[in-house]
Amino acid sequence: MTDFDERYEDYKRKFEIVLERFCNGLKCEPGKFNDSLKYSLQLGGKRIRPVLMLAVGELLNVPNEKLLNFALALELIHTYSLIHDDLPEMDNDDYRRGKLSNHKVFGASYAVLAGDGLLNTAYSVLFGECFKGNEYVSAAKYICDCAGINGMIAGQAADLLHENDKNVEEDTLNFIYENKTAKLLMAATVVPSILCGGKYYSELNTFGHELGCLFQLTDDILDVEGSFESVGKSIGKDKTEGKYTGVRLYGLDGSKLKADLLTDRCEGLLERFEGDVLFLRQLVNFVRQRIK
Repeated sequence: MTDFDERYEDYKRKFEIVLERFCNGLKCEPGKFNDSLKYSLQLGGKRIRPVLMLAVGELLNVPNEKLLNFALALELIHTYSLIHDDLPEMDNDDYRRGKLSNHKVFGASYAVLAGDGLLNTAYSVLFGECFKGNEYVSAAKYICDCAGINGMIAGQAADLLHENDKNVEEDTLNFIYENKTAKLLMAATVVPSILCGGKYYSELNTFGHELGCLFQLTDDILDVEGSFESVGKSIGKDKTEGKYTGVRLYGLDGSKLKADLLTDRCEGLLERFEGDVLFLRQLVNFVRQRIK
């Protein structure tokens, strides 16, 4: 295991303790609803948003204790979005992380309720943090804005609207990338800045944006080159469903070049920071080279 792997697993382990405590505390009725809430949270995954938040926090000397509930809320929001994204009325995917999607196990109605439940609980977690001070209020609002109608939801709406468009325009693709994917990664990078008085706010905002766009572009590439065994979900659906993707605009080879450019931008931004940015630099390359 490399130093990067060890640090990644350490950040992930710290978050998983909080997530496990949250799941163990769920005692909702009826039991089927309780099970549906926990199911998608416990499927695993990279947990890249909590890991990124804790790594940026370490760079800025923000204690884990100040960040972990924000990381939890962010992962609840991300998981709700995946549950709804997999529904037949959205992206219609039967698998997530190599296992059956929530709606395939519990039915579409319970999947909708599970997503709704996780989103509302995320906001409850964020409200709880707001009692700690003004900076916590600002951090909570930033996450809500990133997830809301001018953030992730707007990106998903545009993604649906532009399915099967004959032409792919870069401005529209950038809007989808920024909102559907990048906004939640920006939340992960910016919240630590807000909690320490706005240090490197602009740089971290831009870094989260570029990293999020890179993440979505590699996702588009994996839909062409990946496999179900590695990615854990259906492959080739973007082309079948006429999705608005980087591969449609740039071509496969062009998308890889664009991904390299985004990688360079992220690494260039990291040069502006004082302190140890090695892990974040390695994380950028992990996103660029990922196979799942």
